[in-house]
Amino acid sequence: MELLGDLPPEDRRQILAGGRRRRFAAREVLFHEGDPADSFLLLDTGRVAIRASTPVGDIVTFAVLGPGDVLGELALIGGDARRSATVVALEDVEAWAFTADTFHRLRREVPGAEAFFLQTLADDVRRLSGLLLEALYLPVEARVLRRVIDLERTYRRGPPPTDVPLNQDTLASLAGSSRATVNKVLRAAEDAGLVSLRRGGVVVNDPDALAHRGTHRR
Repeated sequence: MELLGDLPPEDRRQILAGGRRRRFAAREVLFHEGDPADSFLLLDTGRVAIRASTPVGDIVTFAVLGPGDVLGELALIGGDARRSATVVALEDVEAWAFTADTFHRLRREVPGAEAFFLQTLADDVRRLSGLLLEALYLPVEARVLRRVIDLERTYRRGPPPTDVPLNQDTLASLAGSSRATVNKVLRAAEDAGLVSLRRGGVVVNDPDALAHRGTHRR
């Protein structure tokens, strides 16, 4: 996927020219929760986990993002902002890093930049609203399946099967579930031939059938 692919070539060139290429090793922290927000990242390769601490001190994973996704732009819109979450590389990651000053300059000077950032924020709001509705109205089994479907799309590199290299504890965190429930749901999907379980991950064999199962599980 080409970065900023929906933008005109000149807008895309100007935006990337304002960034600096950065590389992060697997398990390296890109942002720490509570740090001052002074930059944003545009992911080029690799995937990251978004984690935050709960009021009782637990650490939960609530999103996994990949190539083409933007990190940290929301915190730059308000003044004196701090990071609301910790971002950790799940594998080797390459990204374009932009300072806060560059962020505001691009919004002023590059015609497509403002529309791109607004669309990014709108997508985030839509995604979070959908997760909230699911948490309120869908049974946990459906939430587990839908998070696996989301991850299959994030990790997809070609035709199925797709390897999702995340353990069941992470899947439970993403679905707001317990590890025991995740295991039960995945075992049932494995019995149906839709997934194959492996140590530390799950292989999605039939994403379309799995999506149908997640959509119709009420």
